[in-house]
Amino acid sequence: MEKKRAPRTYNQDHKARKYIKGKRRISVYVTWSYPGESNRDPTELDNRFSTMTEVRRALWPNYEAPQWADPLRFQQGIAGSLELFFWAWVKFQQLVEEVTGHVVPMFQRVDQAGFPLPLDERVLADTDTLFIFGLDHVITEQIASTEEIEAVRAFLKREGTCLVIGPHHDVGHAEDLVERDLEYRHHGDPLIPRQQRFGAYTRSLMEGLGLPIENRWGLRPAMDGKRIAPLTVMGDLDKRGWLTGVRNFNFHMHLPHYAVTDDTRGAHVLGRQPIDLSRPHPFTNAGNSEFNALVWLPPGEGRAGDVLVVDSTVFSTLFGSDESLERFWKNIALAQ
Repeated sequence: MEKKRAPRTYNQDHKARKYIKGKRRISVYVTWSYPGESNRDPTELDNRFSTMTEVRRALWPNYEAPQWADPLRFQQGIAGSLELFFWAWVKFQQLVEEVTGHVVPMFQRVDQAGFPLPLDERVLADTDTLFIFGLDHVITEQIASTEEIEAVRAFLKREGTCLVIGPHHDVGHAEDLVERDLEYRHHGDPLIPRQQRFGAYTRSLMEGLGLPIENRWGLRPAMDGKRIAPLTVMGDLDKRGWLTGVRNFNFHMHLPHYAVTDDTRGAHVLGRQPIDLSRPHPFTNAGNSEFNALVWLPPGEGRAGDVLVVDSTVFSTLFGSDESLERFWKNIALAQ
């Protein structure tokens, strides 16, 4: 007999978690305005999430069960696609709770009911590791305020803290429509428009904190048989063991390259992802065969905490997961 899922609740305030030595309190902050994303005009071609109807059409018949296709059970507009993200983060939340003993709250910059939540002490006070999932479309104008930047700066001055930040891809930044089409044909995802630019909030936050990283492109990883090709790991630089036991992340058709914009600021590229070179792209045409998938900024420049830059896709099961991916989750959750 199938075990019943615990009852789900909405409309409650967060209850602070008590500090327990050696047990990290992990929180997730999603940078989107849920109404701002779900209310985008579906007749617009660019810079929006797909509707659930578009997902069902493109991936038919994967989402034709009543759980997804019945409009009395699941949103069929853009909100449906947003809810798929929450479904896909559950396994990460469950694993982290198992190894830390703490629940993993999922905060949103503006939630479904329109409640705004700037990134401040309400999120940070009972957090040791903060994940920031940069899934806001640039067009929705989510920009980190001075107060938010200073709140995160203060957070990183606490010993033992860790910021995991991941602006999503930046597809179609060029005005040249031929180049946009080349990018589209490279990643090959029919659900991604010719222009889909993410991450204004995380970009502004990283700029304010002086973190020399920028999300660029949306690149298709190479495959090794039926699995994503393994990461090229710079083990000699991985002093904290973030990638210990990690072969690969998960496959996704359009992942960002995290460009290091200033080599003098202490950023270490720990993992590079081989690219599918059978599909031309401006980045590979320039001679690149891998993109930066994981960047680490150790304590320094006034920070007592670590900073990891890695895409939010890595913490989602929407695109699959395996032991290697879960090992990466545990490495972060159990970091001392």
